[in-house]
Amino acid sequence: MGLKVGIVGLPNIGKSTLFNALTSTAAAEAANYPFCTIEPNTGIVSVPDERMRQLAQIAGSQQIIPTQLEFTDIAGLVKGASQGEGLGNKFLSHIREMDAIAHVLRCFEDDDITHVEGNVDPIRDAEIIETELILADLESIDKRMPALEKRLRGQDEEAKEIIKLLERIKPLLDSGKPARNAEISTDELQCFKNLQLITAKPVLYVCNVDESEAANGNEYTKRIEEKAQQENAQMVVISAKIESEVALLETDEEKQEFLQDLGLTETGLSKLIKSAYKLLELITYFTVGPKETRAWTIKISTPANKAAGVIHTDFERGFICAETVKFADYIEYKGEQGAKDKGKLRVEGKDYIVTDGDVLHFRFNV
Repeated sequence: MGLKVGIVGLPNIGKSTLFNALTSTAAAEAANYPFCTIEPNTGIVSVPDERMRQLAQIAGSQQIIPTQLEFTDIAGLVKGASQGEGLGNKFLSHIREMDAIAHVLRCFEDDDITHVEGNVDPIRDAEIIETELILADLESIDKRMPALEKRLRGQDEEAKEIIKLLERIKPLLDSGKPARNAEISTDELQCFKNLQLITAKPVLYVCNVDESEAANGNEYTKRIEEKAQQENAQMVVISAKIESEVALLETDEEKQEFLQDLGLTETGLSKLIKSAYKLLELITYFTVGPKETRAWTIKISTPANKAAGVIHTDFERGFICAETVKFADYIEYKGEQGAKDKGKLRVEGKDYIVTDGDVLHFRFNV
């Protein structure tokens, strides 16, 4: 499954600079003035996973194919965006297409870079964006209610279910709370998802700091960390400047040495992806062979037949079994045959719940 993350934030907080660095491109113009991003820019990045190299080395794979993550850089929002201020509704609609929102917050002081609100206050900035997204959701609900009420008069059961759900969500939005705070039952999940409310999407706060504060953060990031904990959200501390410099280095060795000199163990991209996966409750399983080692992304608690369907619907439809080896066992016993000889290869049925790092070989018949 492809993961789509929308990067949002106020103007001049380093959002486009971060996007450029994360995608190692110059597709989004980074400039010291609002609305330099005229169209949403999209970049595809490979999800780094050191386990793939180890698996491929043992299997003699000709190719390594990581899973991918899609970033969309959405133009800086401002107060009144839900009413068309700045570039307004055009960009709010792009957010609806995302799986998650990476909310970039300026957590650094720099007199040379103008802040659209006059001073640095990431909590205030987060609340401005959240308010605009809430207002956009309220407008969306108001627009769809007349049609739903008309369908309800015709005894439409689906409309009845949707209206019942909206009657619980709207008061929450009216009180300034995002839709993701609503208590949704398992039976209501699909209906809730179909509403495509922006504030229903999980949020990852990305604190953009100076290079010297990338390792340990600062007082601003501590406040955002507290906010994220209260909201059951995720947060990461990243320096867009550092990411820009890392993106220019050619080899992994150069990148690692550069990061170590700054007291860092991994890139901001790696931290962001890990947080996004945790936020969306995603895990990775692998298929391994002489042709390729490939990563596949699935939700936590996905059964084996549904995991097979991520590769191809025929795999799910004709699922017979999944030959399964844990990553650690695959490495320790030097591959599938070695694991099998040690009794570590298991044949699992469709109800087996795939775990992170499983090496799977599906048997199917269609």
